[in-house]
Amino acid sequence: MRTDDVLEVMHELVAFVRVAEAGSFSAAARQHGLTPSAVSRQVARLEKAMGVALLQRSTRQLRLTEAGLEVLERGREMVAAAQATVRVAEGHVGEPRGRVRISAPKAFARQVLQPPLLEFLHRYPEVDLHLMVVDRPVDALREGVDLVVRLTDNPPPGMVARALMQVQQCVLASPAYLAGRAPVQTPEDLMAHSCLALGEQELDSRWRFVRNGESVEVAVDGRYTVNHSEMRLAAVEAGLGVGCVPDFVAREALAAGRVVRLLPDWVFDNAYQGTAYLLFPASRHTAPKVRVLIDHLVAALGPGAQRV
Repeated sequence: MRTDDVLEVMHELVAFVRVAEAGSFSAAARQHGLTPSAVSRQVARLEKAMGVALLQRSTRQLRLTEAGLEVLERGREMVAAAQATVRVAEGHVGEPRGRVRISAPKAFARQVLQPPLLEFLHRYPEVDLHLMVVDRPVDALREGVDLVVRLTDNPPPGMVARALMQVQQCVLASPAYLAGRAPVQTPEDLMAHSCLALGEQELDSRWRFVRNGESVEVAVDGRYTVNHSEMRLAAVEAGLGVGCVPDFVAREALAAGRVVRLLPDWVFDNAYQGTAYLLFPASRHTAPKVRVLIDHLVAALGPGAQRV
């Protein structure tokens, strides 16, 4: 029997496994909703195709031949593999279930993404989440990630991009730091102040501001350089100088009056702002587990979402 011919007798192989496990044609027939004679004919076709007897039949019982024992062992493996394959497919159709991998920048993941993700886990108990928190660009296809959150004004080609929210950089200082110092009314005034830069690249110490088509770039300097927005905010609150952080990081401190926003009429223009997009590979068949997470995050964070 050729290997390819196995596909022609898969139904018969399943019937044989069920007969061997149940111990009779009648019991196996009841499991499949068939008549005992129909199941018997299926097993006979399998034996003919394989050219070997699998069962020794008598009026009182069935016994497996030596070949039948070996076929039963391999047949069980094939049936189990087929069932496992169906379970994999069920993760892509029907009810949402399975694991979803999502990546996001560190501060955004902590400050913005975490609350709706926890709510999602309560709402969909059959879906597991793997959150990868990194500030570097993530290649979804190469790294096996289902969803990527990225701050950008130019979503990469070949990816579906769903807008979540706008992110702006805020220039902040504490009231204690500003007391007795020269006011900051223009971007150029920052050169007289201690400014907290990111320090990841040389351009991070040159701050560019835009207003009504006007662009101003100033070189800043300060005593503390740190590439973590929450730590930079803490330094600003401690009165160590002027710092820039994303608006979602500064929201609570601004509301509590621990910091004040400087140059609100100017846009602080750098690479760490833009639209937060949810990116995923284009596909005609998005798995339900991924689709419900996309819809949940867009509803929680996208345009029109109610945010505190």
